[in-house]
Amino acid sequence: MRIGVDLGGTKTEVIVLGDSGAELLRARVPTPRSDYAATIQAIVDLVHAAEGKVGAGRTATVGVGIPGAESRVTGLIKNANSTWLIGKPLRADLEAALGRPVRLANDANCFALSEATDGAAADAAVVFGVILGTGVGGGIVVLGEVLVGPNAIAGEWGHNPFPGATDGRACYCGRTDCIETYLSGPALAADGGAEAETAMQRYEQRLARALAQVINLLDPDVIVLGGGVSNLDRLYDRVPCLWGEWVFSDHVATRLVKNKHGDSSGVRGAAWLWNK
Repeated sequence: MRIGVDLGGTKTEVIVLGDSGAELLRARVPTPRSDYAATIQAIVDLVHAAEGKVGAGRTATVGVGIPGAESRVTGLIKNANSTWLIGKPLRADLEAALGRPVRLANDANCFALSEATDGAAADAAVVFGVILGTGVGGGIVVLGEVLVGPNAIAGEWGHNPFPGATDGRACYCGRTDCIETYLSGPALAADGGAEAETAMQRYEQRLARALAQVINLLDPDVIVLGGGVSNLDRLYDRVPCLWGEWVFSDHVATRLVKNKHGDSSGVRGAAWLWNK
């Protein structure tokens, strides 16, 4: 039995998966914003309640997806837009509170792992998972394993410079013209001054150009889209017709697909952190 927790900025969700991946329970509570101690307690309470309902006395493995990353040097949280987590020993504190090992991963990595394990990219060797929502994130799964990297930033595609950008768009990370500032949901909405079809065509061109960089570098079998913008079905036909202009190949075999598990994918991926 595996428990996954998705620690979001506004809600914290828990899921229990059986050995076959079947969902046994799912619940959510509001995230105690700006209160680190209360955040720890909320996760602990969710885990204990879930085990009490479906565990029949069994202790489950616990994986947690977070909006940030754990420093390889200090073990403290960094790069989190839930800023009250920054600089905190989240994994160590959860392990102490729960009395067992806990695995942490970036929420985009959890999304990618979920879709690579039993989702839209199941059985693909190399998967790039993309979150197109309030922010833009990315995660990489190779042969069923999340690629984290020595700096714990593998897949952080959203904070690369957008190719050819000259607008000087400010990003929360302190840099300008990050991919996130062009491809997030708010970025698309801000283009509302243009006629709707014109705005969509511009967005598709931008997404194709940015994903072409991923293909040139990683050459994934499948790219899976998640987040609110992923619900625009036209992306899956239009973007692959466009990205060939920038991909360094005479043919692009990479598939662009919509996620299978929707907004449950992140929490499912957190549970699958204990796949092996």
